[in-house]
Amino acid sequence: MHPLIIGGGLAGCAAAIDLARSGLRPCLIERNPDPHDKICGEFLSGEAVAALAGLGVDPRALGAVPITRVELWAGRRQASAALPFPALSLSRRVLDAELVAKSASLVTAFHSGVAANRISGDRVHTSGGELRASAILLATGKHDLRGLPRPPGPDQIGFKQYFAAPALHRQLAGTVRVVFFDGGYAGLQPVEGGRLNLCLLADGPLYRGLGSWPALLALLLREPGLAALADAQPLLAKPLAISRVPYGHLAGPAGDGLWRLGDQAAVIPSFCGDGMGIALESGRLAARMLAAGASADDYQAALLARARRPVRLAMAALRLAETRLGRLLALTGLAAIPGALGLMARMTRVADPNALAPAG
Repeated sequence: MHPLIIGGGLAGCAAAIDLARSGLRPCLIERNPDPHDKICGEFLSGEAVAALAGLGVDPRALGAVPITRVELWAGRRQASAALPFPALSLSRRVLDAELVAKSASLVTAFHSGVAANRISGDRVHTSGGELRASAILLATGKHDLRGLPRPPGPDQIGFKQYFAAPALHRQLAGTVRVVFFDGGYAGLQPVEGGRLNLCLLADGPLYRGLGSWPALLALLLREPGLAALADAQPLLAKPLAISRVPYGHLAGPAGDGLWRLGDQAAVIPSFCGDGMGIALESGRLAARMLAAGASADDYQAALLARARRPVRLAMAALRLAETRLGRLLALTGLAAIPGALGLMARMTRVADPNALAPAG
């Protein structure tokens, strides 16, 4: 039997590549037949860039654009700073396609378009039949497998839309802009192909009160940090959407033998820009520990020790940003203290970018 990875996203592919290099060539199943757009800010932190390099993937060669600066906006107030690490921006469709192709060439078997339905012991029941595994790595991202739910998330809805806005794209060159508003926050940054990625989280009652995406977008365009999107052309027929993401979730040892990766293990608020870093870090850590003979509980404890502080700090920052007074105090303090924004960025990282050297 071989290890079996459920999910061909960042975490699953990272684990697949490193396991194959160690000699434990896994099987990989992915429910979607082709890489596709996902609700993701598409910000690759220094840790994520380093992890990808260790996997033999260069985002720059795929068209990634450099991100060197972060802006925080709340109404007309803003704070900005240079990032304390090199960062890039690349669409998930392009990055996932590269990782899937690399993984498929290394694993024992790659089952594309096959969905896992449930797990019982060492067996995974899928839409293509039953598979047995020496170890099961759960990397299904924000989607829970039947019978293995994470705690329910808050009543919030995430949206993502790409825009074409040449002038604004030039203005935001090298910049990720995070805009906090009453009822949520939005991130705006350039990605490859001259596009802008708008990814946001809105309270459910706010959205239902407005009644539609056009009404929510109109509300966002009143924010000074997003007003320039008024003349932008949306590139997706409709925005991608997802609800009740369990931000703040941290999975510890569960005693069930499952190796939980990526969003199944830890979910950090997206404005911190470390979700992709956590996914890659968890996949590589799981592969290394599994190859060394560790248990699933050993791995979950090790990942929890790395992820607990940054996730909790990020959640505290999110709670502060949910009130007008909190946003005012935070922006005033960040603007007044040199290096404060860079320090906050460093403190919400999960790992040292040098912690995971290339395997094999």
